Amino acid sequence: MSASFPILLTPGPLTTAPATREAMLRDWGSWDGEFNRITSSVCADLLSIVHGEDEYVCIPMQGSGTFSVEAALGTLVPRNGCVLVPNNGAYCARIVRILERMGIAYVTLPLEDDEPARADVIEAAFASAPGITHVAQVHLETSAGLLNPLDEIAAVCARHDKRLIVDAMSSFGAVPIDLRGSGIDALISASGKCLEGPPGMGFAIVRRTLLEQCAQRSPSLALDLHDQWVYMRKTGQWRFTPPTHVVAALRRAIDAFAAQGGQPARAARYAGNRATLIEGMNALGFLPFLPAAVQSDVIVTFHAPRDENWRFADFYAAVRAAGFILYPGKLTRVDTFRVGCIGAIDAGDMRRAVSAIAAAVEQLGIRVR
Repeated sequence: MSASFPILLTPGPLTTAPATREAMLRDWGSWDGEFNRITSSVCADLLSIVHGEDEYVCIPMQGSGTFSVEAALGTLVPRNGCVLVPNNGAYCARIVRILERMGIAYVTLPLEDDEPARADVIEAAFASAPGITHVAQVHLETSAGLLNPLDEIAAVCARHDKRLIVDAMSSFGAVPIDLRGSGIDALISASGKCLEGPPGMGFAIVRRTLLEQCAQRSPSLALDLHDQWVYMRKTGQWRFTPPTHVVAALRRAIDAFAAQGGQPARAARYAGNRATLIEGMNALGFLPFLPAAVQSDVIVTFHAPRDENWRFADFYAAVRAAGFILYPGKLTRVDTFRVGCIGAIDAGDMRRAVSAIAAAVEQLGIRVR
């Protein structure tokens, strides 16, 4: 860390390793064979991380993760489909907005911000609304840091023959996901999350037999996953200008991911970061919003102090001056702020962050409890 490069304690963009940033110093031709081989190798490795090599294909897309979520919904859901959206956070609500904009029918399953989606409740929704054809499930809802039980949800979707589209934006690479024999039909994530690449590239991992049925279905040219897949399969190239530097940096980040021990090692480091953070924040009087049973290792939401001197903007500025960037809260019913545990950081960085937070609290005269 240096004064000019603060550590990002956010759920993406996040702090990347120097070697990953260095990979962006070279320019690439978007149709060049060497770059196309990088794209192909990245897609192959993304499939491997979730054991999808046999039945699934990986389609990279330009833009943030939301671009790929919208691309998946627009490509995979027919216009007469109906999508169930278990809604326990802001990113679930964003899926609803996408469906509304596309004119796709949906059913919401309203949940509290600290209430995980449950397979039995989803099954009951199938019974009460038999027209449901798809489920759009956020695996790790980063508005609070809540981890939903994906395996159980996938199993009930498979049992009832419902197509399951999973927003795995903040879980891919850190939380175990195994597509083999699963009820998951599509899995979406992005470069700038737990793979620790820069932002700018999303990707959808889709069951091949499903994607083959989706020609000309997307209402968007740019966000047509089927068209992107067919074109890349024929030419090895992206249809439109790719984020070349991001792809090259992601290649470097995936190499590091594998060298460091893959998903289990990444999960262990993030778990250590989360435990160190919560222990230190508890000592200062800050309480996590979520109960431990549903708290993920990616980001922790803390209750804001009920003190007249508390203003998040001032707190943020003081912590940033010490070299750490926090994240505002995204809940509406309680005042919170968030601290990310992912990126090229370790428990030592988390201890230094807690020290910076302690200094900010003292400087601003905030009484935490």
